[in-house]
Amino acid sequence: MADEIIRLEGVTKSYNIGMTSETEVLHGIDLTINRGDFVALMGPSGSGKSTLLNIIGLLDKPTSGRLAIHGQDTGTLDDAAVTRLRGHTIGFVFQYHMLISAFTAAENVMMPVLVDKGHSSAAIEAKARSLLDQVGLSAVADNLAPNMSGGQQQRVAIARALAMDPDLVLADEPTGNLDSKSADDVFELMRRVNATGGASFLIVTHNLALAQRCDRIVEVVDGRIKA
Repeated sequence: MADEIIRLEGVTKSYNIGMTSETEVLHGIDLTINRGDFVALMGPSGSGKSTLLNIIGLLDKPTSGRLAIHGQDTGTLDDAAVTRLRGHTIGFVFQYHMLISAFTAAENVMMPVLVDKGHSSAAIEAKARSLLDQVGLSAVADNLAPNMSGGQQQRVAIARALAMDPDLVLADEPTGNLDSKSADDVFELMRRVNATGGASFLIVTHNLALAQRCDRIVEVVDGRIKA
């Protein structure tokens, strides 16, 4: 039996509840993500992809339905428990790398662990540098973020997403701001991390060529999973 990480059952999401402008943007979403999955999430603008990603990432709550992580119904958790679960289970990569410009590559990668632990240590720094080595950036570990190329910055963002050893990485258009060569390099890096590290990936992309290189494509149209 596959090691299930995420399960959504009948998930809906509405905004402006109780008002005349109430709108349901997700309609009965059922979705499972298992350990080792490498999944593309596609759909036209306004289809509900970002809303779905925010719910899976515990940044928003469904209006109805159930989201379980490792079998735990997240709807039963208080805010502090949700924050802990998100921090230890899910990593995030965005279209814009969101690095802190005043920090070095190594310091940016350390940040999630520093926030979690509340202190620095030689072990935390060593792990950050090891992650940068895995993404091919050990030579620029002490460079400030603005002194790196766009592709390098996105590689740092991937290393940062892995700092807490997440089971799932959510990547929202991670190659959308890169040239084609850098986009291909970043995609191949994520595939390699998935294959060697075991972290599952859910990647929002409009790039069909990249999506077709994933193991599975989930298409969202008008708030429903089409395929």
